[in-house]
Amino acid sequence: MLAKNLYKQLDNDFIKNGLSDDWLQYMPELKPYMCENFINREMGLFCDFTETVNNVFTAVFPSENVLGKILNNHENALLFVHHASIWDLRKSPFGFYNIDGSLLEKLKEKRISIYCIHSPLDNFSEYSTGKSLADALEIEIIKPFVDYRGGLCGIIGKTQCKNVHELQKKYAEAVGHETKLYQYGDMDIKDNIVAVCGGGGNDILVVEEVVKNNINTLITGVTLKNDYSAASHELEQKHRINLIGGTHYSSEKFACIAMCKYFSKLGLSAQFIEDEPCLEDM
Repeated sequence: MLAKNLYKQLDNDFIKNGLSDDWLQYMPELKPYMCENFINREMGLFCDFTETVNNVFTAVFPSENVLGKILNNHENALLFVHHASIWDLRKSPFGFYNIDGSLLEKLKEKRISIYCIHSPLDNFSEYSTGKSLADALEIEIIKPFVDYRGGLCGIIGKTQCKNVHELQKKYAEAVGHETKLYQYGDMDIKDNIVAVCGGGGNDILVVEEVVKNNINTLITGVTLKNDYSAASHELEQKHRINLIGGTHYSSEKFACIAMCKYFSKLGLSAQFIEDEPCLEDM
């Protein structure tokens, strides 16, 4: 497929009016590699290195592990990522750190472009992070919620699990590793209704919406209790809201897996590249 046609299709399907992001201020050293569109709107085509796309790879973060797997065996391809930077609390106290420029040079040599949508993939849709995580946990979606960068990033839904311990176990089975429960409220899930907001969903704005909707269980990714999240944990304790975390990576990987179906519908071979979760997130 002509790369320009694929980029246009992605833009039309995911980048809606009103959505915003803020990558640029954190990666000025990568600006020489960026497309003008990414510099202007901070989403969409990040690096334009190919005229044709024969294969697509999806990933949550453009980590060294992910890039290495693609560079070893492929060219004339597209890497679709949810984030423009890499996440690992073991390597950065802020969580995110940037791609090494030397790896971008290698991508250029192999004619592999990068397309990144953060807030557009969080925004509720068939492939969004909230819906995809809810689907993986067999949660029946009632409605999207939480305004985030011009979209709706979470969902409210109904689970068949009767209590938070059952739900925590189901989450662990879905992601393939341990999950973390902060049991601040009753063990039973009120009316079987839960809130789902992956990634950094343990945010004060999300928790306030959970309170407004009279929900006592929030499923998310990063739940580490630190200075940044202290206010969220305090609000959850005050309103007896149970919090379940499954890491940034694992809570959002289902959306990137789902995107393989999107690319397949366009007639492209698509593969999700597995990575390692940062268990320190929890």
